[in-house]
Amino acid sequence: MGERCNDLLIFYQVLHRYFGPQHWWPGDTPFEVIVGAILTQNTAWSNVEKAIGNLKRAGIFTPQKLYTLPDERISELIRPSGYYNIKTRRLKNFLKFLFEKYDGKIERLIKDGGPSLREELLKIKGLGPETVDSILLYACNYPVFVVDAYTRRIFSRHGYISPNASYEEIQRFFMENIPEDPEIYNEYHALIVRVGKELCNKKNPLCNQCPVEFDLHKQDKD
Repeated sequence: MGERCNDLLIFYQVLHRYFGPQHWWPGDTPFEVIVGAILTQNTAWSNVEKAIGNLKRAGIFTPQKLYTLPDERISELIRPSGYYNIKTRRLKNFLKFLFEKYDGKIERLIKDGGPSLREELLKIKGLGPETVDSILLYACNYPVFVVDAYTRRIFSRHGYISPNASYEEIQRFFMENIPEDPEIYNEYHALIVRVGKELCNKKNPLCNQCPVEFDLHKQDKD
Protein backbone atom coordinates (compact mmCIF):
# COMPACT_ATOMS: atom_id res chain seq x y z
CA MET A 1 0.00 0.00 0.00
CA GLY A 2 2.85 2.40 0.82
CA GLU A 3 4.31 2.23 -2.68
CA ARG A 4 0.95 2.71 -4.33
CA CYS A 5 0.14 5.61 -2.03
CA ASN A 6 3.43 7.23 -3.00
CA ASP A 7 2.75 6.62 -6.71
CA LEU A 8 -0.71 8.16 -6.57
CA LEU A 9 0.56 11.20 -4.68
CA ILE A 10 3.38 11.66 -7.20
CA PHE A 11 0.82 11.39 -10.00
CA TYR A 12 -1.23 14.10 -8.30
CA GLN A 13 1.77 16.35 -7.67
CA VAL A 14 2.95 16.10 -11.28
CA LEU A 15 -0.48 17.06 -12.62
CA HIS A 16 -0.83 19.87 -10.10
CA ARG A 17 2.54 21.36 -11.05
CA TYR A 18 1.70 21.14 -14.74
CA PHE A 19 -1.91 22.37 -14.78
CA GLY A 20 -2.11 24.34 -11.53
CA PRO A 21 -5.19 24.65 -9.27
CA GLN A 22 -8.45 23.97 -11.12
CA HIS A 23 -10.90 25.85 -8.84
CA TRP A 24 -13.50 23.15 -9.31
CA TRP A 25 -16.48 22.77 -8.85
CA PRO A 26 -17.68 26.06 -10.35
CA GLY A 27 -20.74 27.36 -8.55
CA ASP A 28 -21.74 30.32 -6.40
CA THR A 29 -23.63 28.22 -3.84
CA PRO A 30 -23.90 24.57 -2.75
CA PHE A 31 -27.33 24.46 -4.40
CA GLU A 32 -25.82 25.55 -7.70
CA VAL A 33 -23.19 22.81 -7.36
CA ILE A 34 -25.92 20.21 -6.76
CA VAL A 35 -28.00 21.35 -9.74
CA GLY A 36 -24.85 21.37 -11.87
CA ALA A 37 -23.97 17.83 -10.80
CA ILE A 38 -27.39 16.62 -11.92
CA LEU A 39 -27.42 18.55 -15.21
CA THR A 40 -23.87 17.66 -16.25
CA GLN A 41 -24.71 14.01 -16.85
CA ASN A 42 -23.94 13.18 -20.50
CA THR A 43 -23.11 16.72 -21.56
CA ALA A 44 -20.32 19.29 -21.60
CA TRP A 45 -20.05 21.74 -18.73
CA SER A 46 -20.49 24.69 -21.11
CA ASN A 47 -24.03 23.44 -21.79
CA VAL A 48 -24.75 23.20 -18.07
CA GLU A 49 -23.61 26.80 -17.59
CA LYS A 50 -26.11 27.91 -20.23
CA ALA A 51 -28.92 25.98 -18.52
CA ILE A 52 -28.08 27.37 -15.07
CA GLY A 53 -27.83 30.85 -16.58
CA ASN A 54 -31.37 30.45 -17.92
CA LEU A 55 -32.65 29.41 -14.48
CA LYS A 56 -30.99 32.40 -12.84
CA ARG A 57 -32.25 34.91 -15.38
CA ALA A 58 -35.76 33.53 -14.95
CA GLY A 59 -35.53 34.35 -11.25
CA ILE A 60 -36.47 30.86 -10.11
CA PHE A 61 -33.10 29.45 -9.05
CA THR A 62 -34.04 28.44 -5.50
CA PRO A 63 -35.11 25.02 -4.17
CA GLN A 64 -38.61 26.29 -3.36
CA LYS A 65 -39.27 27.90 -6.74
CA LEU A 66 -37.88 24.99 -8.74
CA TYR A 67 -39.82 22.48 -6.65
CA THR A 68 -43.13 24.20 -7.35
CA LEU A 69 -42.41 25.11 -10.98
CA PRO A 70 -44.17 22.98 -13.64
CA ASP A 71 -41.90 20.39 -15.24
CA GLU A 72 -42.52 21.83 -18.69
CA ARG A 73 -41.11 25.21 -17.68
CA ILE A 74 -37.99 23.67 -16.14
CA SER A 75 -37.44 21.53 -19.24
CA GLU A 76 -37.65 24.62 -21.40
CA LEU A 77 -35.06 26.48 -19.32
CA ILE A 78 -32.56 23.63 -19.02
CA ARG A 79 -32.85 22.60 -22.69
CA PRO A 80 -29.17 23.48 -23.40
CA SER A 81 -28.05 20.69 -21.03
CA GLY A 82 -29.58 18.01 -23.25
CA TYR A 83 -31.94 15.20 -22.21
CA TYR A 84 -33.88 18.02 -20.59
CA ASN A 85 -37.06 16.07 -19.84
CA ILE A 86 -35.11 13.29 -18.11
CA LYS A 87 -32.98 15.78 -16.21
CA THR A 88 -36.07 17.70 -15.13
CA ARG A 89 -37.44 14.53 -13.54
CA ARG A 90 -34.10 13.84 -11.84
CA LEU A 91 -33.95 17.38 -10.51
CA LYS A 92 -37.50 17.13 -9.23
CA ASN A 93 -36.73 13.75 -7.63
CA PHE A 94 -33.86 15.34 -5.73
CA LEU A 95 -35.96 18.33 -4.70
CA LYS A 96 -38.73 16.03 -3.46
CA PHE A 97 -36.16 14.27 -1.25
CA LEU A 98 -34.79 17.63 -0.07
CA PHE A 99 -38.19 18.90 1.00
CA GLU A 100 -39.44 15.65 2.52
CA LYS A 101 -36.32 15.04 4.61
CA TYR A 102 -34.76 18.49 5.11
CA ASP A 103 -37.71 20.86 4.66
CA GLY A 104 -36.01 22.21 1.53
CA LYS A 105 -32.98 23.44 3.48
CA ILE A 106 -29.68 22.78 1.67
CA GLU A 107 -27.70 23.71 4.79
CA ARG A 108 -29.39 20.88 6.72
CA LEU A 109 -28.49 18.40 3.99
CA ILE A 110 -24.87 19.60 4.03
CA LYS A 111 -24.70 19.22 7.80
CA ASP A 112 -25.93 15.65 7.43
CA GLY A 113 -23.34 14.77 4.76
CA GLY A 114 -21.81 11.32 5.23
CA PRO A 115 -22.21 7.60 4.45
CA SER A 116 -25.89 7.52 5.45
CA LEU A 117 -26.69 10.50 3.22
CA ARG A 118 -24.83 8.81 0.37
CA GLU A 119 -27.01 5.74 0.74
CA GLU A 120 -30.17 7.84 0.70
CA LEU A 121 -29.09 9.91 -2.31
CA LEU A 122 -28.31 6.75 -4.25
CA LYS A 123 -31.94 5.71 -3.77
CA ILE A 124 -33.14 8.77 -5.69
CA LYS A 125 -34.11 7.70 -9.19
CA GLY A 126 -31.65 9.00 -11.76
CA LEU A 127 -28.77 9.76 -9.39
CA GLY A 128 -25.84 7.38 -9.82
CA PRO A 129 -22.63 7.09 -7.79
CA GLU A 130 -20.71 9.75 -9.75
CA THR A 131 -23.48 12.34 -9.37
CA VAL A 132 -24.05 11.54 -5.70
CA ASP A 133 -20.35 11.63 -4.85
CA SER A 134 -19.99 14.94 -6.71
CA ILE A 135 -22.76 16.35 -4.52
CA LEU A 136 -21.12 15.03 -1.35
CA LEU A 137 -17.60 16.19 -2.23
CA TYR A 138 -18.24 19.52 -3.92
CA ALA A 139 -21.39 20.72 -2.15
CA CYS A 140 -21.00 19.08 1.27
CA ASN A 141 -17.18 19.00 1.45
CA TYR A 142 -17.41 15.36 2.48
CA PRO A 143 -14.27 13.26 1.77
CA VAL A 144 -15.38 10.87 -0.94
CA PHE A 145 -13.44 10.34 -4.17
CA VAL A 146 -15.37 10.93 -7.40
CA VAL A 147 -14.75 8.42 -10.18
CA ASP A 148 -15.55 9.08 -13.83
CA ALA A 149 -14.68 7.75 -17.29
CA TYR A 150 -11.46 9.77 -17.34
CA THR A 151 -10.32 8.16 -14.08
CA ARG A 152 -10.85 4.69 -15.49
CA ARG A 153 -9.16 5.50 -18.79
CA ILE A 154 -6.09 7.23 -17.40
CA PHE A 155 -5.31 4.87 -14.55
CA SER A 156 -6.01 1.68 -16.47
CA ARG A 157 -3.62 2.88 -19.18
CA HIS A 158 -0.97 3.38 -16.52
CA GLY A 159 -1.64 -0.08 -15.09
CA TYR A 160 -3.04 0.97 -11.72
CA ILE A 161 -6.49 -0.52 -12.22
CA SER A 162 -8.27 -2.95 -14.50
CA PRO A 163 -10.26 -1.42 -17.39
CA ASN A 164 -13.17 -3.54 -16.13
CA ALA A 165 -12.93 -2.48 -12.48
CA SER A 166 -16.20 -1.37 -10.91
CA TYR A 167 -16.88 2.16 -9.70
CA GLU A 168 -16.58 0.98 -6.11
CA GLU A 169 -13.27 -0.81 -6.75
CA ILE A 170 -11.71 2.25 -8.34
CA GLN A 171 -13.02 4.53 -5.62
CA ARG A 172 -11.70 2.23 -2.90
CA PHE A 173 -8.28 2.09 -4.60
CA PHE A 174 -7.95 5.87 -4.39
CA MET A 175 -9.42 6.29 -0.93
CA GLU A 176 -7.18 3.59 0.53
CA ASN A 177 -4.02 5.03 -1.01
CA ILE A 178 -4.23 8.79 -0.64
CA PRO A 179 -4.96 10.94 2.43
CA GLU A 180 -8.63 11.33 3.37
CA ASP A 181 -8.82 15.00 2.54
CA PRO A 182 -11.70 16.59 0.60
CA GLU A 183 -9.38 19.27 -0.77
CA ILE A 184 -7.05 16.67 -2.28
CA TYR A 185 -9.99 14.61 -3.59
CA ASN A 186 -11.47 17.77 -5.10
CA GLU A 187 -8.29 18.90 -6.82
CA TYR A 188 -7.24 15.41 -7.89
CA HIS A 189 -10.52 14.70 -9.64
CA ALA A 190 -10.48 18.10 -11.35
CA LEU A 191 -6.94 17.47 -12.60
CA ILE A 192 -7.93 14.02 -13.88
CA VAL A 193 -10.75 15.63 -15.87
CA ARG A 194 -8.32 18.21 -17.26
CA VAL A 195 -5.73 15.69 -18.44
CA GLY A 196 -8.47 13.40 -19.75
CA LYS A 197 -9.97 16.14 -21.89
CA GLU A 198 -6.75 17.65 -23.17
CA LEU A 199 -4.26 14.78 -23.40
CA CYS A 200 -5.54 11.30 -22.57
CA ASN A 201 -8.04 11.12 -25.40
CA LYS A 202 -10.11 8.00 -25.90
CA LYS A 203 -8.73 7.09 -29.34
CA ASN A 204 -5.60 9.18 -29.89
CA PRO A 205 -3.93 9.91 -26.55
CA LEU A 206 -1.19 12.54 -26.66
CA CYS A 207 1.23 10.52 -24.54
CA ASN A 208 4.25 12.49 -25.78
CA GLN A 209 2.75 15.62 -24.22
CA CYS A 210 1.67 14.03 -20.94
CA PRO A 211 3.53 15.41 -17.91
CA VAL A 212 3.13 12.09 -16.11
CA GLU A 213 4.81 10.19 -18.94
CA PHE A 214 7.66 12.68 -18.94
CA ASP A 215 8.10 12.46 -15.18
CA LEU A 216 8.05 8.64 -15.19
CA HIS A 217 10.68 8.47 -17.92
CA LYS A 218 12.82 10.95 -15.99
CA GLN A 219 12.57 8.84 -12.82
CA ASP A 220 13.52 5.70 -14.77
CA LYS A 221 16.68 7.39 -16.06
CA ASP A 222 17.55 8.70 -12.60
